[in-house]
Amino acid sequence: MSKKKQEEVLENSEQEVIEEEKVQEQEEVNEVEEEVKAEEKRDPKDERIEELESELAITKDSMLRKAAELENVRKRIQKERFQLREQVKAEALEDFLPLNDDLLRTLDASKDIEVEKNFLAGVEMVSAKFTDILTKYGVQAIDEINVPFDVNVHDALLRQPAPDEKTGSDVVLQVLERGYRMGERVIKHAKVIVSQ
Repeated sequence: MSKKKQEEVLENSEQEVIEEEKVQEQEEVNEVEEEVKAEEKRDPKDERIEELESELAITKDSMLRKAAELENVRKRIQKERFQLREQVKAEALEDFLPLNDDLLRTLDASKDIEVEKNFLAGVEMVSAKFTDILTKYGVQAIDEINVPFDVNVHDALLRQPAPDEKTGSDVVLQVLERGYRMGERVIKHAKVIVSQ
């Protein structure tokens, strides 16, 4: 091919490309115009449907939040009821603890003196029943010696020198009056003598 013909073919192909680009641009413009016309022609019912769907989504969100809030309130009330029940139980048991201590002191004192066997057996039975009831409600005695002094469970009534060098400072040497705990809650602090 001659140079002139090549230039003509090249020129023709460039024009074809330009025309194709124009046609594509016109098609895109037509599509956009159709979309705009379709939006303009939208039915008011479709708009109302969209409004209602939006309101429904907001209402659903609000209802879910209210349901979650209600569940949180329900859990808090349940926790408060449990704590109140435990508090009432601890307060009721606290009134009986001195009786149990008196029975245990009576049994300890009876070892040193002569006591009628039937009377002693009756006191032992009553003491055993008290112990069973306290165990049933999860009450544990605080009466350990040679343990570190803990202000959360002990009341120090007296400080005295340690009996030997092995015993450190602030160690419970003697329990004067038992303490009691129910779970993690201390019902009554143990009254103790502590090393210096």
